[in-house]
Amino acid sequence: MTESELKRHIRGIPDFPKPGILFYDISTLLRNAQAWKAAMAERITPHRPQVLAGIESRGFLLAAPLALELGLGFIMLRKPRKLPGATIGLDYALEYGTDRIEMQADAIAPGQRVVLLDDLLATGGTMAAGVALLRQAGAEVPAAAAMLELTFLGGRRRLDVPVETLLTYDE
Repeated sequence: MTESELKRHIRGIPDFPKPGILFYDISTLLRNAQAWKAAMAERITPHRPQVLAGIESRGFLLAAPLALELGLGFIMLRKPRKLPGATIGLDYALEYGTDRIEMQADAIAPGQRVVLLDDLLATGGTMAAGVALLRQAGAEVPAAAAMLELTFLGGRRRLDVPVETLLTYDE
């Protein structure tokens, strides 16, 4: 499926979640499992991951079923106090404040190849924090991936790993 064919499955919702924002709704693409799974798997497998990590919460929608499809493990990067057991975390700056993500301390073995997934790459702050947290845990992060990229926000520049995206929007 070409990018233009895939884009037909994305719905734009103006003024969501607040006025002036055009929200690209991936739920309409997720309804076509064969289209997005095949396209994302093609972009991820060349990086030879052993595990996929998803960023809460829409990153879970991509990473978990892809991990199952590819026969890989899946780990969650979540907001604070959402995971049981010992966790490690990372505080990071956003354009409007700070946030924190955490993962279970024993989620990966040192040196494991982990590809990080999220639904959207916008400014890159959360994805960069996810890469840093995985590395802090001892992972090798060969790539990150997102279903959508808003190229005009420059998030890719904040990442020091290859970034695979399914669809890009320039405005």
